[in-house]
Amino acid sequence: MDMEKHQELLIALRKVIRAIDLHSKHLSKTSGLTSPQLLIMLEIDKVSGINSSQVAKNINLSPATITNILDRLENKELVLRIRNTEDKRKVGLYLTENGKALLLKAPQALQEHFIDNYSNLAPWEQSQMLSSMERLAEMMNANEIDAAPLLELSAMSASTVNKV
Repeated sequence: MDMEKHQELLIALRKVIRAIDLHSKHLSKTSGLTSPQLLIMLEIDKVSGINSSQVAKNINLSPATITNILDRLENKELVLRIRNTEDKRKVGLYLTENGKALLLKAPQALQEHFIDNYSNLAPWEQSQMLSSMERLAEMMNANEIDAAPLLELSAMSASTVNKV
C-alpha cells in the first residue's frame, strides 16, 4: 500500500525539524549558545554599538525577545550595553572580549550551509520552494509566530522565549 501524500509531506517536515534540532544541540554543546543568541552576537559583531531595535529589525524578532536574549548574553558576560553619553536614551551593544573569543570558536550556523545550497537552485525553483513553505506555514497557522531567519527550534515560537 502506498503512503498518502500528506504522510510523505509530514515525514519530510519531521526530517527538517530533526536536522534543526540536532544542529541546535551541537551549537549549544560546543558554544553554550542558542542560535538566536549566536545570531544577535553576529549582528553586534557586524556593527559595534548597534541598538537593540535595529538588531530586532535585522533578524526579524520582536524587541521583547531581543531584550530577553540580551539579558542572558549580558549575564554570561558576552555582551555589554553601554548608554550613550550625549543621548541617555540611546544604548549601544558591544561584544566583550569573551564574546569575541566565543564567536571565533562557534560552529557555522546551519542556515549558512542551507543558504549556499538554496543559492545554487534555479530562480524558479527558489520561488517555488518559498511559496510552498509559506503555504505550509499558513496551513499550520504559523504565520504570526515570532521567527528569525535562522534554523533553530527555540526561535520558532514566542512561547519558548524563556528557553532562548
